[in-house]
Amino acid sequence: MATLPDKEKLVRNFNRCANQEEKYLYIIELGSRLPELSDSLHQAENTISGCQSQVWIVMERANDGSIHLRGDSDAAIVKGLISLVFILYQGMTASEIVAFDVRPWFEQLALTQYLTPSRSQGLEAMIRAIRLKAQALS
Repeated sequence: MATLPDKEKLVRNFNRCANQEEKYLYIIELGSRLPELSDSLHQAENTISGCQSQVWIVMERANDGSIHLRGDSDAAIVKGLISLVFILYQGMTASEIVAFDVRPWFEQLALTQYLTPSRSQGLEAMIRAIRLKAQALS
């Protein structure tokens, strides 16, 4: 995930966007930076239910205990939302992911006011799934 910004830079970049359209374009840009997820990982066990679009998230524990996330979606904006979530959880251990509250970060981004209800529900489903997978690993 070297191509994705850290949390603080994400907030700065997002808040520099002048309007809703620029925010959406930035989200799409972040999604385009995600590494490709191989077709072999587009499996039911990696599918996130509760999203209107197709979403796949793979979680692996690295040797140092940190969690490595990979993901994909068939929708550009949703893929960008996956990137946002991955940035927030970047470098954390499974127990840190479970304990981490993403809501203050989303408030700093003023993100939820720009999302449709179905995208907000999908975002919540992604976060819930990541936390459940992390809980199983901790």
